[in-house]
Amino acid sequence: MVSTKESRLVTLEEYIIQSQNRFPGATGELSQLLRDIGLAAKIISREVNKAGITNILGYDGSTNVHGESVKKLDLFADQQLISALDRSLITCMVISEENDGVVKLGSKGGKYIVYLDPLDGSSNIDVNVSIGSIFSVYMREPRFDPAVREEDALQAGVRQVAAGYVLYGSSTILAYTTGLGVSIFTLDPSIGEFILSDRGIKMPEHGAIYSINEGSYNSWDEGLKKYIKYCQEEDSETNRPYSARYIGSMVADIHRTLIKGGIFIYPHSKRYPKGKLRLMYECNPLSFIIEQAGGMATDGQTRIMELQPKAIHEQTPIYIGSKKNVQTVMEFLEEHATVEQ
Repeated sequence: MVSTKESRLVTLEEYIIQSQNRFPGATGELSQLLRDIGLAAKIISREVNKAGITNILGYDGSTNVHGESVKKLDLFADQQLISALDRSLITCMVISEENDGVVKLGSKGGKYIVYLDPLDGSSNIDVNVSIGSIFSVYMREPRFDPAVREEDALQAGVRQVAAGYVLYGSSTILAYTTGLGVSIFTLDPSIGEFILSDRGIKMPEHGAIYSINEGSYNSWDEGLKKYIKYCQEEDSETNRPYSARYIGSMVADIHRTLIKGGIFIYPHSKRYPKGKLRLMYECNPLSFIIEQAGGMATDGQTRIMELQPKAIHEQTPIYIGSKKNVQTVMEFLEEHATVEQ
Protein backbone atom coordinates (compact mmCIF):
# COMPACT_ATOMS: atom_id res chain seq x y z
CA MET A 1 0.00 0.00 0.00
CA VAL A 2 1.32 3.44 -0.96
CA SER A 3 0.13 6.41 1.05
CA THR A 4 1.14 9.78 2.42
CA LYS A 5 1.64 9.96 6.18
CA GLU A 6 1.03 13.25 7.95
CA SER A 7 3.74 14.83 10.13
CA ARG A 8 1.14 16.50 12.35
CA LEU A 9 -2.31 15.60 13.56
CA VAL A 10 -5.09 16.58 11.15
CA THR A 11 -8.70 16.00 12.19
CA LEU A 12 -11.45 14.81 9.85
CA GLU A 13 -13.19 18.18 10.08
CA GLU A 14 -9.98 20.11 9.34
CA TYR A 15 -9.17 17.84 6.41
CA ILE A 16 -12.65 18.20 4.93
CA ILE A 17 -12.45 22.00 5.17
CA GLN A 18 -8.96 22.01 3.59
CA SER A 19 -10.24 19.85 0.74
CA GLN A 20 -13.26 22.10 0.24
CA ASN A 21 -11.07 25.21 0.05
CA ARG A 22 -9.33 23.79 -3.02
CA PHE A 23 -12.52 24.32 -5.02
CA PRO A 24 -13.52 27.98 -5.53
CA GLY A 25 -17.27 28.40 -5.21
CA ALA A 26 -17.78 25.26 -3.13
CA THR A 27 -20.83 25.72 -0.90
CA GLY A 28 -19.64 23.45 1.91
CA GLU A 29 -22.78 21.31 1.86
CA LEU A 30 -21.02 18.07 0.95
CA SER A 31 -18.42 18.84 3.58
CA GLN A 32 -21.18 19.23 6.16
CA LEU A 33 -22.75 15.94 5.08
CA LEU A 34 -19.43 14.12 5.58
CA ARG A 35 -19.01 15.72 9.01
CA ASP A 36 -22.54 14.58 9.93
CA ILE A 37 -21.64 11.00 9.01
CA GLY A 38 -18.43 11.29 11.04
CA LEU A 39 -20.41 12.40 14.10
CA ALA A 40 -22.87 9.51 13.78
CA ALA A 41 -19.92 7.10 13.38
CA LYS A 42 -18.47 8.26 16.72
CA ILE A 43 -21.76 7.60 18.47
CA ILE A 44 -22.12 4.16 16.85
CA SER A 45 -18.51 3.31 17.71
CA ARG A 46 -19.10 4.18 21.36
CA GLU A 47 -22.17 1.92 21.48
CA VAL A 48 -20.41 -0.93 19.68
CA ASN A 49 -17.51 -0.77 22.12
CA LYS A 50 -19.75 -1.14 25.16
CA ALA A 51 -22.31 -3.48 23.60
CA GLY A 52 -21.41 -6.34 25.93
CA ILE A 53 -22.25 -4.34 29.05
CA THR A 54 -25.45 -2.72 27.79
CA ASN A 55 -28.76 -4.19 26.66
CA ILE A 56 -28.06 -3.66 22.96
CA LEU A 57 -26.85 -7.11 21.90
CA GLY A 58 -29.14 -9.65 20.27
CA TYR A 59 -32.09 -9.49 17.91
CA ASP A 60 -34.77 -6.83 17.80
CA GLY A 61 -37.40 -9.38 16.75
CA SER A 62 -38.14 -7.79 13.35
CA THR A 63 -36.83 -8.49 9.84
CA ASN A 64 -35.55 -6.09 7.20
CA VAL A 65 -36.55 -5.76 3.54
CA HIS A 66 -34.35 -8.76 2.65
CA GLY A 67 -36.02 -11.02 5.21
CA GLU A 68 -32.97 -10.96 7.49
CA SER A 69 -33.36 -10.81 11.27
CA VAL A 70 -32.58 -7.31 12.57
CA LYS A 71 -30.31 -6.80 15.56
CA LYS A 72 -30.68 -4.01 18.09
CA LEU A 73 -27.41 -2.43 17.00
CA ASP A 74 -28.61 -2.44 13.36
CA LEU A 75 -31.53 -0.23 14.33
CA PHE A 76 -29.41 1.98 16.59
CA ALA A 77 -26.89 2.62 13.80
CA ASP A 78 -29.69 3.27 11.30
CA GLN A 79 -31.35 5.80 13.60
CA GLN A 80 -28.10 7.63 14.37
CA LEU A 81 -27.07 8.01 10.73
CA ILE A 82 -30.51 9.12 9.54
CA SER A 83 -30.87 11.56 12.43
CA ALA A 84 -27.44 13.09 11.73
CA LEU A 85 -28.25 13.53 8.03
CA ASP A 86 -31.66 15.02 8.80
CA ARG A 87 -30.30 17.75 11.09
CA SER A 88 -28.33 19.69 8.46
CA LEU A 89 -31.25 19.88 5.97
CA ILE A 90 -29.06 19.19 2.92
CA THR A 91 -30.15 15.59 2.31
CA CYS A 92 -33.62 15.03 0.88
CA MET A 93 -33.79 11.27 1.24
CA VAL A 94 -32.03 8.23 2.60
CA ILE A 95 -32.20 4.63 1.40
CA SER A 96 -31.13 2.15 4.04
CA GLU A 97 -30.90 -1.63 4.28
CA GLU A 98 -33.12 -1.45 7.35
CA ASN A 99 -36.02 0.34 5.61
CA ASP A 100 -38.29 -1.00 2.86
CA GLY A 101 -38.54 2.20 0.83
CA VAL A 102 -37.19 5.73 0.67
CA VAL A 103 -36.86 7.62 3.96
CA LYS A 104 -37.85 11.21 3.21
CA LEU A 105 -36.06 13.74 5.39
CA GLY A 106 -37.14 17.17 6.62
CA SER A 107 -35.69 19.13 3.70
CA LYS A 108 -37.50 18.45 0.41
CA GLY A 109 -35.10 20.90 -1.23
CA GLY A 110 -32.01 19.01 -0.06
CA LYS A 111 -29.67 18.32 -2.97
CA TYR A 112 -28.19 15.01 -1.76
CA ILE A 113 -29.41 11.40 -1.72
CA VAL A 114 -27.63 9.03 0.66
CA TYR A 115 -27.58 5.23 0.60
CA LEU A 116 -26.66 3.46 3.85
CA ASP A 117 -25.77 0.04 5.11
CA PRO A 118 -25.88 1.14 8.75
CA LEU A 119 -24.17 -1.94 10.20
CA ASP A 120 -22.61 -4.32 7.70
CA GLY A 121 -21.74 -7.79 8.99
CA SER A 122 -24.13 -7.58 11.92
CA SER A 123 -24.16 -11.39 12.25
CA ASN A 124 -20.70 -10.86 13.80
CA ILE A 125 -21.92 -8.48 16.53
CA ASP A 126 -22.51 -11.04 19.25
CA VAL A 127 -19.10 -12.68 18.75
CA ASN A 128 -17.09 -9.43 18.82
CA VAL A 129 -15.84 -9.60 15.23
CA SER A 130 -15.30 -6.47 13.11
CA ILE A 131 -18.39 -4.81 11.64
CA GLY A 132 -18.89 -1.54 9.79
CA SER A 133 -21.08 1.14 8.23
CA ILE A 134 -21.14 1.98 4.50
CA PHE A 135 -22.39 5.15 2.81
CA SER A 136 -22.86 6.37 -0.75
CA VAL A 137 -23.78 9.92 -1.78
CA TYR A 138 -25.49 11.13 -4.98
CA MET A 139 -26.77 14.50 -6.13
CA ARG A 140 -30.46 14.82 -6.84
CA GLU A 141 -31.40 15.87 -10.36
CA PRO A 142 -32.41 19.58 -10.25
CA ARG A 143 -36.01 20.30 -11.23
CA PHE A 144 -38.86 22.65 -10.37
CA ASP A 145 -41.01 19.92 -8.82
CA PRO A 146 -39.86 19.58 -5.17
CA ALA A 147 -41.47 16.16 -4.68
CA VAL A 148 -39.08 13.44 -3.52
CA ARG A 149 -39.28 10.39 -5.79
CA GLU A 150 -37.68 6.98 -5.55
CA GLU A 151 -36.59 7.11 -9.19
CA ASP A 152 -34.31 10.07 -8.33
CA ALA A 153 -32.20 7.60 -6.37
CA LEU A 154 -31.79 5.09 -9.22
CA GLN A 155 -28.44 6.37 -10.48
CA ALA A 156 -25.44 4.40 -11.70
CA GLY A 157 -22.44 4.24 -9.37
CA VAL A 158 -20.34 6.43 -11.66
CA ARG A 159 -22.52 9.33 -10.49
CA GLN A 160 -21.53 9.01 -6.84
CA VAL A 161 -20.11 12.25 -5.47
CA ALA A 162 -18.76 10.60 -2.30
CA ALA A 163 -18.60 7.18 -0.69
CA GLY A 164 -16.97 5.57 2.27
CA TYR A 165 -17.09 3.19 5.16
CA VAL A 166 -16.47 3.04 8.88
CA LEU A 167 -14.85 -0.07 10.33
CA TYR A 168 -15.39 -0.85 14.01
CA GLY A 169 -12.47 -3.14 14.81
CA SER A 170 -9.36 -3.03 17.01
CA SER A 171 -9.64 0.68 16.28
CA THR A 172 -12.42 2.62 14.56
CA ILE A 173 -11.42 3.89 11.14
CA LEU A 174 -13.26 5.95 8.54
CA ALA A 175 -12.27 5.78 4.86
CA TYR A 176 -13.83 7.96 2.19
CA THR A 177 -13.40 9.35 -1.30
CA THR A 178 -14.91 12.20 -3.27
CA GLY A 179 -13.21 11.04 -6.47
CA LEU A 180 -9.82 12.51 -5.60
CA GLY A 181 -8.21 9.49 -3.95
CA VAL A 182 -8.89 7.61 -0.73
CA SER A 183 -8.21 9.02 2.73
CA ILE A 184 -8.30 7.04 6.00
CA PHE A 185 -8.92 8.42 9.48
CA THR A 186 -8.55 6.70 12.86
CA LEU A 187 -10.74 7.61 15.82
CA ASP A 188 -8.71 8.77 18.83
CA PRO A 189 -11.04 8.00 21.76
CA SER A 190 -9.02 10.18 24.13
CA ILE A 191 -10.04 13.34 22.27
CA GLY A 192 -13.10 12.04 20.41
CA GLU A 193 -11.76 12.98 16.98
CA PHE A 194 -11.03 11.15 13.74
CA ILE A 195 -7.35 11.78 12.93
CA LEU A 196 -5.92 11.50 9.40
CA SER A 197 -3.88 8.28 9.17
CA ASP A 198 -3.24 7.93 5.44
CA ARG A 199 -4.20 9.64 2.21
CA GLY A 200 -3.61 8.93 -1.43
CA ILE A 201 -3.97 5.19 -0.76
CA LYS A 202 -2.79 2.97 -3.61
CA MET A 203 -3.47 -0.74 -3.22
CA PRO A 204 -1.11 -3.40 -4.63
CA GLU A 205 -1.77 -4.34 -8.28
CA HIS A 206 -1.69 -7.98 -7.20
CA GLY A 207 -2.24 -9.69 -3.86
CA ALA A 208 -1.83 -13.22 -2.52
CA ILE A 209 -5.14 -13.34 -0.60
CA TYR A 210 -8.54 -14.49 -1.83
CA SER A 211 -11.74 -13.97 0.13
CA ILE A 212 -14.88 -15.99 -0.56
CA ASN A 213 -17.32 -18.19 1.33
CA GLU A 214 -16.06 -21.59 0.15
CA GLY A 215 -19.00 -23.34 1.81
CA SER A 216 -21.00 -22.46 -1.34
CA TYR A 217 -18.45 -24.07 -3.70
CA ASN A 218 -20.85 -26.63 -5.17
CA SER A 219 -23.30 -23.94 -6.32
CA TRP A 220 -20.74 -21.87 -8.28
CA ASP A 221 -20.18 -21.68 -12.02
CA GLU A 222 -17.36 -23.82 -13.42
CA GLY A 223 -15.14 -20.82 -14.18
CA LEU A 224 -15.14 -19.68 -10.56
CA LYS A 225 -14.45 -23.21 -9.30
CA LYS A 226 -11.44 -23.38 -11.63
CA TYR A 227 -10.19 -19.98 -10.43
CA ILE A 228 -10.35 -21.01 -6.76
CA LYS A 229 -8.42 -24.20 -7.56
CA TYR A 230 -5.89 -21.98 -9.37
CA CYS A 231 -5.55 -19.87 -6.19
CA GLN A 232 -4.84 -23.03 -4.19
CA GLU A 233 -2.24 -24.52 -6.55
CA GLU A 234 1.43 -24.25 -5.74
CA ASP A 235 3.44 -22.03 -8.09
CA SER A 236 6.45 -20.06 -6.85
CA GLU A 237 6.51 -17.79 -9.92
CA THR A 238 3.03 -16.41 -9.19
CA ASN A 239 3.35 -16.60 -5.38
CA ARG A 240 0.73 -19.33 -5.09
CA PRO A 241 -0.97 -20.86 -3.21
CA TYR A 242 -2.80 -17.77 -2.03
CA SER A 243 -4.04 -17.41 1.54
CA ALA A 244 -7.79 -17.74 2.14
CA ARG A 245 -9.29 -15.05 4.40
CA TYR A 246 -13.02 -14.57 4.90
CA ILE A 247 -14.43 -12.51 7.78
CA GLY A 248 -18.09 -12.43 6.77
CA SER A 249 -18.26 -8.64 7.08
CA MET A 250 -17.81 -7.06 3.67
CA VAL A 251 -16.37 -3.84 5.12
CA ALA A 252 -13.67 -5.76 7.00
CA ASP A 253 -12.85 -7.99 4.03
CA ILE A 254 -12.65 -5.00 1.67
CA HIS A 255 -10.51 -3.00 4.10
CA ARG A 256 -8.00 -5.84 4.29
CA THR A 257 -8.05 -6.12 0.49
CA LEU A 258 -7.47 -2.37 0.18
CA ILE A 259 -4.44 -2.50 2.47
CA LYS A 260 -2.87 -5.83 1.49
CA GLY A 261 -4.21 -6.48 -2.00
CA GLY A 262 -5.95 -9.59 -3.30
CA ILE A 263 -9.57 -10.24 -4.24
CA PHE A 264 -12.98 -10.43 -2.55
CA ILE A 265 -15.70 -12.43 -4.30
CA TYR A 266 -19.40 -12.84 -3.64
CA PRO A 267 -20.73 -14.55 -6.79
CA HIS A 268 -24.17 -15.53 -7.95
CA SER A 269 -25.08 -19.08 -7.01
CA LYS A 270 -27.96 -21.52 -7.10
CA ARG A 271 -29.25 -20.02 -3.85
CA TYR A 272 -28.67 -16.41 -4.96
CA PRO A 273 -28.98 -16.38 -8.79
CA LYS A 274 -28.68 -12.58 -8.87
CA GLY A 275 -26.02 -12.43 -6.18
CA LYS A 276 -26.67 -11.51 -2.55
CA LEU A 277 -24.87 -8.23 -1.92
CA ARG A 278 -26.71 -4.95 -2.52
CA LEU A 279 -25.60 -2.88 -5.48
CA MET A 280 -26.45 0.58 -4.17
CA TYR A 281 -25.28 0.56 -0.56
CA GLU A 282 -22.62 -2.14 -0.52
CA CYS A 283 -21.11 -2.77 -3.95
CA ASN A 284 -21.17 0.73 -5.50
CA PRO A 285 -19.59 2.63 -2.59
CA LEU A 286 -16.91 0.01 -1.94
CA SER A 287 -16.18 -0.21 -5.68
CA PHE A 288 -15.69 3.58 -5.74
CA ILE A 289 -13.18 3.28 -2.89
CA ILE A 290 -11.31 0.36 -4.50
CA GLU A 291 -11.18 1.99 -7.95
CA GLN A 292 -9.88 5.23 -6.45
CA ALA A 293 -7.07 3.18 -4.91
CA GLY A 294 -6.20 1.60 -8.28
CA GLY A 295 -8.27 -1.59 -8.07
CA MET A 296 -11.19 -3.03 -10.06
CA ALA A 297 -14.75 -4.16 -9.40
CA THR A 298 -17.02 -6.11 -11.74
CA ASP A 299 -20.13 -8.30 -11.60
CA GLY A 300 -18.29 -10.86 -13.74
CA GLN A 301 -19.09 -9.08 -17.01
CA THR A 302 -19.67 -5.38 -16.38
CA ARG A 303 -17.93 -2.76 -14.26
CA ILE A 304 -19.99 -2.51 -11.06
CA MET A 305 -20.26 1.29 -11.15
CA GLU A 306 -21.67 1.24 -14.70
CA LEU A 307 -24.64 -0.96 -13.79
CA GLN A 308 -27.92 0.93 -14.13
CA PRO A 309 -30.07 0.06 -11.10
CA LYS A 310 -33.70 -0.89 -11.54
CA ALA A 311 -34.53 -1.03 -7.82
CA ILE A 312 -33.13 0.58 -4.68
CA HIS A 313 -32.47 -2.79 -3.00
CA GLU A 314 -31.09 -4.50 -6.12
CA GLN A 315 -28.58 -7.31 -5.62
CA THR A 316 -25.52 -8.20 -7.68
CA PRO A 317 -22.56 -10.58 -7.81
CA ILE A 318 -19.20 -8.87 -7.23
CA TYR A 319 -15.52 -9.56 -7.94
CA ILE A 320 -13.47 -6.75 -6.40
CA GLY A 321 -9.86 -6.09 -5.47
CA SER A 322 -6.41 -5.71 -6.97
CA LYS A 323 -6.45 -5.13 -10.72
CA LYS A 324 -4.44 -8.20 -11.75
CA ASN A 325 -6.42 -10.53 -9.48
CA VAL A 326 -9.73 -9.33 -10.90
CA GLN A 327 -8.45 -9.56 -14.48
CA THR A 328 -7.37 -13.15 -13.86
CA VAL A 329 -10.73 -14.27 -12.46
CA MET A 330 -12.44 -12.56 -15.39
CA GLU A 331 -10.33 -14.67 -17.78
CA PHE A 332 -11.47 -17.86 -16.03
CA LEU A 333 -15.12 -16.78 -16.10
CA GLU A 334 -14.98 -15.86 -19.80
CA GLU A 335 -13.17 -19.03 -20.83
CA HIS A 336 -15.57 -21.40 -19.10
CA ALA A 337 -18.67 -19.39 -19.96
CA THR A 338 -17.85 -20.05 -23.62
CA VAL A 339 -17.38 -23.78 -22.94
CA GLU A 340 -20.64 -24.03 -20.99
CA GLN A 341 -22.60 -22.31 -23.76
